[in-house]
Amino acid sequence: MRQTGRHFLQIPGPSAVPDRILRAIDMPVVDHRGPDFSELGYRVLNGIKGIFKTTQPVIIYPSSGTGAWEAALVNALNPGDEVLMVETGHFASLWKSLAEKVQLKPTLIATDWRRGADPDLVEDALRKDGSHRVKAVCVVHNETSTGCTSQIAAIRQAIDNANHPALLMVDTISGLASCDFRFDEWGVDVAVSGSQKGLMLPPGLSFNAVSKKAVAANKNSKIPRSYWAWDEMLSANERGYFPYTPATNLLYGLAEAIDMLNEEGLENVFIRHQRHSIATRAAVATWGLETQCTVNEEHSPVLTAVRTPEGHDADHLRRTILKHYNMSLGNGLSNVQSRVFRIGHLGDFNDLMLMGTLTGIEMGLHLASIPHQTGGTQSALDLLKNTPASHV
Repeated sequence: MRQTGRHFLQIPGPSAVPDRILRAIDMPVVDHRGPDFSELGYRVLNGIKGIFKTTQPVIIYPSSGTGAWEAALVNALNPGDEVLMVETGHFASLWKSLAEKVQLKPTLIATDWRRGADPDLVEDALRKDGSHRVKAVCVVHNETSTGCTSQIAAIRQAIDNANHPALLMVDTISGLASCDFRFDEWGVDVAVSGSQKGLMLPPGLSFNAVSKKAVAANKNSKIPRSYWAWDEMLSANERGYFPYTPATNLLYGLAEAIDMLNEEGLENVFIRHQRHSIATRAAVATWGLETQCTVNEEHSPVLTAVRTPEGHDADHLRRTILKHYNMSLGNGLSNVQSRVFRIGHLGDFNDLMLMGTLTGIEMGLHLASIPHQTGGTQSALDLLKNTPASHV
């Protein structure tokens, strides 16, 4: 049976692509070696620096975020190097698996998947590493599987407190352009991101922001690489070009996305996301359900992961909502499969979209016979009515 209306894509990425960006992408394919292409190249290579809040280079790859994960590791490290990683959730675990595949030796700090990286545990581990075998600390800024953020400035402070020279590598794939990220101020050495979350683009672009310390480490790195090589990218980027065929039409979209973020103002973007996160949690609390994240200051502004009551399948709820209301919610991954559903409230998103999302969930909870209290949607509505964005 045909379903009327537009599909509600409320997963925590890929996020819905706004019409302005779709129109920007809808361009004839251009000559990426031609004299005019460098104007677009300079535009995005310089513009993306402001989104990372850095004056350092940002490398743009035609790939998913997984590619940028690999690029970060293979460009700055050597075979057999030890890396300290924090298992904040599914994606942190995947990054650890990738590190093993490229001949690194990760040491994993385990968590219960209900909070971000603990700076005290990071500092303790580094203090015990008197011979500085650990060459990098890898942390996920916004763990998309759990709805928990890590306090990156505190992680940098932990490294400094331990007087340790390890590089700080941060995955901000779902954090960038949705929650505050300060590459330079927070002392990040390599930041990894992707196009399909807060940047509001389709999947297909990924990023490495790199510090001077990371570029220096690159000169001594011996892990084999070709496609991911920073030096070749940085050399071509100086002229506004790329060493191989870039995703030209996505770059037009990226230029438009940067303009849209700057028009709204990055700080306003962060306030908007935080406000929607607070309203979503108000609904969850009224329903009598529990968020996966348990540390108040670490709740993600990007998504909210909600636990279903014991004995009730979150995927059954998701299927019910998709069937009856044509809305997609994020599924639970690995350790929390069938235990959580994830509400995306990121990207090109507003109050009316949030209220439609929460209404669909409350109706779905009823149809799926998930134990809950009514009125969650009203709680979110009251918060939005009474707390304009400027007051958050």
